[in-house]
Amino acid sequence: MGNSVYILYSGGANGAEAEFGALAERYGLEEVNYSFEGHQTGRERGARVLTTEELTLKDVSLTYVSRLMNRKFSSAPIFRKVLQSICWQVASGHEVYVVGAIQEDGTVKGGTGWGAEYAKICNKPLFVFDQEKKSWFQWLKGSWEVVEAPVISHHHFTGTGTRFMNDDGRKALTELFERSFGK
Repeated sequence: MGNSVYILYSGGANGAEAEFGALAERYGLEEVNYSFEGHQTGRERGARVLTTEELTLKDVSLTYVSRLMNRKFSSAPIFRKVLQSICWQVASGHEVYVVGAIQEDGTVKGGTGWGAEYAKICNKPLFVFDQEKKSWFQWLKGSWEVVEAPVISHHHFTGTGTRFMNDDGRKALTELFERSFGK
């Protein structure tokens, strides 16, 4: 069976999601990239275009999300669909890995932050590689704790994050996959 029993759930967007996907492919993992009609992605492998009905199943209040994350989000229909597709990614994985930056209020910067917050709401194991701090963190008992070398332990996991990957983020993902799936 090997690594083919593992499934990466992501969005296939340029940056962290495309990097997760490329590594999944390199290590022989299955890949599901949630998208929607008219959405540009960086990866075609494992593309899963969500229907309008499926997107509606994961609808979220933009007012609630804005308050939860202490920031204002666009009310554009495309942004709502992005948030809905992120909900599908997080709901599908049993563990969530994010590349981004943890802010002072404990949220993750940008739209990526919604994936991390939704993982907290769903009580999923959550790991963030903070590119600015150059370290992995795990959400434990309501706060971020430094974790040295996480290993993907669930067969179904989510990988998401910033479009703006840097060399530290790429190295962190490469090492994560090597620890988790290397031979």
